[in-house]
Amino acid sequence: MVTPFPGGVGISGLTVYDWEAADGLCGGTPHMHLVCSEAYVVVDGAGSVQTLATSGFADTPLHPGDVVWFTPGTIHRLVNDGGLRLVVLMQNSGLPEAGDAVFTFPAPVLADPHAYQAAAALTGDRAAAARRRRDLALEGFLDLREGGLREFHIAAHRLKGELLGDWQIRWRDGPLAAAEETGRQLERLKAGDLSHLDHGAVSRLERPERRLFGMCGLLHPYAVPDSPTRPIRGASGSPHPRPPKELF
Repeated sequence: MVTPFPGGVGISGLTVYDWEAADGLCGGTPHMHLVCSEAYVVVDGAGSVQTLATSGFADTPLHPGDVVWFTPGTIHRLVNDGGLRLVVLMQNSGLPEAGDAVFTFPAPVLADPHAYQAAAALTGDRAAAARRRRDLALEGFLDLREGGLREFHIAAHRLKGELLGDWQIRWRDGPLAAAEETGRQLERLKAGDLSHLDHGAVSRLERPERRLFGMCGLLHPYAVPDSPTRPIRGASGSPHPRPPKELF
């Protein structure tokens, strides 16, 4: 039996795109998460993460051994100066795959849900489509550096509003359930009940062989183990679908 990841965290390996963009830099697709914090553990190469929030623009260097994280509302763009590889840790595992990311497309695309979905989708030649998506998001990102961040937040909420109920279920059955289980263990320990220690177990996931075209690079996503006692389910009671990570 495979236990859930600790605390409802998701993990992926990431090789950042080395495609050159219009501003002469190589790297990934600028985007923002609405409710998930994200952390990078740098394992090889060099680069930086460009971020944009209400506090302003920043460019944080990335070198092997560095750990950098940021909270929801932080637009981020990975820049690859050569061989940049990361381990990516995501809060609220399951939410990123369920659409908790908004690309920084230009305002007219953000205003039209159909245009947004068409721009975000990877159809045909996936590498070419991922590069087109990156370039369009970079266009909007460079505009946002000049202003309009509040309007982007409003557009992001409008695009994702109908998914919030589903996200709440995923959060309840994943990270919240993990925290509540810790609370129950503490209460049992306070009462002298050591029974949960009899169920210690080790789980292992093999390194995924499948590579996907993600937002920032080629992803090696590890499967998200669901709780054996509280499977993640949708409002209808059926298991949640897992949208392809190359879209989200």
